Amino acid sequence: MSIPPPYLTHPSLADAGIAHGFFTRHGGVSGGVYDSLNGGLGSRDDRQNVTANRKRAAAALGGDQDTICGLYQIHSGICHVANPDAPAFPEGDAIITNREGITCVILTADCVPVLFADPAAGVVGAAHAGWRGAVGGIIPATIDGLIRLGASRHHLTAVVGPAIQQHSYQVADDLRDQVLTTSPQAEGHFARDPQASSRWLFDLPGYVLGQLRDHGITAASTDDDTYSDSRFFSHRRATHEKAVDSGRLMSMIRLSSEK
Repeated sequence: MSIPPPYLTHPSLADAGIAHGFFTRHGGVSGGVYDSLNGGLGSRDDRQNVTANRKRAAAALGGDQDTICGLYQIHSGICHVANPDAPAFPEGDAIITNREGITCVILTADCVPVLFADPAAGVVGAAHAGWRGAVGGIIPATIDGLIRLGASRHHLTAVVGPAIQQHSYQVADDLRDQVLTTSPQAEGHFARDPQASSRWLFDLPGYVLGQLRDHGITAASTDDDTYSDSRFFSHRRATHEKAVDSGRLMSMIRLSSEK
């Protein structure tokens, strides 16, 4: 029997009995730049390998028989209720459910993964928040969707998983200007780069955490940096290393009848 792939959890979800995991890049079957637990069906990796990796990850959370529901992620503010009968992945950046037998998955490679749960209501979800999605409203859209499924704002818990941290995320004036045009309150999440005064360091995970808390959600973070920690795939690191592509990390959550 193969060893389950390693993943990170957070006490705020684990203590509530919610099956969830922020998976590393290890424990899969892919090779090359995708070594080894690449979950990206849209990558150039062999599709059979990616499918096997996704099944391994779901099985590690107890979802051996689950339908894995994901998205065609587009850096948007669109949230979908998981539909295991859908013929193809819908376009969007958050997926939610109140049904057992479904594992919700989102993919990242520096962007911010967020897992949500209201254990009392039996509602869970996952969101992908790059800077465009964070500015474009993916966090409030996910919260609103979860509440429509029966969650309570006061009982929802959210955890921000491994993502590029501020000290690794250097951006130019144009990105900062785009963020602040829509979200002036994000200004405190930018700091001048001490190594390059014409550049900024953007605290994207902190910005997402702030949005969650501003919407009345109890939120925490694993505080892991995908860029500097080789356990994780990083699009920015792959670009700097002139790699042809990067694998995608999986973040998964599911309702368990054993919770």
